[in-house]
Amino acid sequence: MTYLMVLGGLILLFIGGEALVRGSVSVARKLNISELVIGLTLVGFGTSVPELVTSLRAIGQDAVGIAVGNVVGSNIANILLVLGLAAVIRPILTNPRALARDGMIMLAVTALLCALIWFDMFTRPVGIGLLGLLLAYLTYSFIADQRRGSEAAAMHAAEGEVVEAHYGLFVGLLIALGGLVGVVLGARLLVDGGVVIARDLGISETVIGLTIVAVGTSLPELVTSVVAAYRGKSDVALGNVIGSNIFNVLGILGVTAVVHPFTLRGDIAVEAMSQGRASSIISSTDIGALILSVFLLMLFAMTGKRIARWEGAVLLLAYVLYFGLLFDLIPVPGIIPYG
Repeated sequence: MTYLMVLGGLILLFIGGEALVRGSVSVARKLNISELVIGLTLVGFGTSVPELVTSLRAIGQDAVGIAVGNVVGSNIANILLVLGLAAVIRPILTNPRALARDGMIMLAVTALLCALIWFDMFTRPVGIGLLGLLLAYLTYSFIADQRRGSEAAAMHAAEGEVVEAHYGLFVGLLIALGGLVGVVLGARLLVDGGVVIARDLGISETVIGLTIVAVGTSLPELVTSVVAAYRGKSDVALGNVIGSNIFNVLGILGVTAVVHPFTLRGDIAVEAMSQGRASSIISSTDIGALILSVFLLMLFAMTGKRIARWEGAVLLLAYVLYFGLLFDLIPVPGIIPYG
């Protein structure tokens, strides 16, 4: 029964996330909002709503490992799994100039996330600061793209155009609301089922968050990126992943910390230590995988002007390797000290 809950949660998250994005985009088009704004905000934020609702549900259940593991695992999955699969289907053409700004911002945001994890700084003021940074990023991106008509602007506009949604205002609203309900119900089933499975099998909740939950909440990005690559709009797939990773850190962790400040240490360290992990429930292996995934993305995207099929295969292989490390199939000494 528990496994059916998780499966049902994954299905509802996927269907609900897709409906929310398509309904919102349809309403935006009816209101004559530009494809640039749609791509920069609705698509990036919409595909991250499953992560947001899931993390809020998890933090409300005191399942901190699932809440934070969901964000960290989703960012890793977005690059290694989503982009890797998209590149294997069709090589992803890249425009280094278009990726320069958002790519550098993603690097900075990833470094910020690692620092917050290392120093365990998920307080309400920090959450407000993260949301402020997200607002500043969106404002700057919109103003810069409008003024210069840059390659980045074309990429963001294409992200909006790749979503086929022309339902009209009323139908679009109904679809968006239905999608939001589906996401909320799906997050509830996924988190509650994930907690039970972790306890029954003696698996860390963090591992559940980094794997099952993270992959499940990344399904909207997976579908969007694969469809974009299949249609030959591969730069959209890359832009979608970069934008989603920025939203995940600044938006999701920001909102979560504002609503319910939390710690990665303290009493919850018992769970981590019982699983052979560091005193922080996010281990050095997780941080290393996050840093490596961003490094590989920037390396492949900025050299050769495309992510080739073999490079996509490397990303997928790295994701398989990460799973092996998570489930202790490959022993790795801890770097973060206990206590």
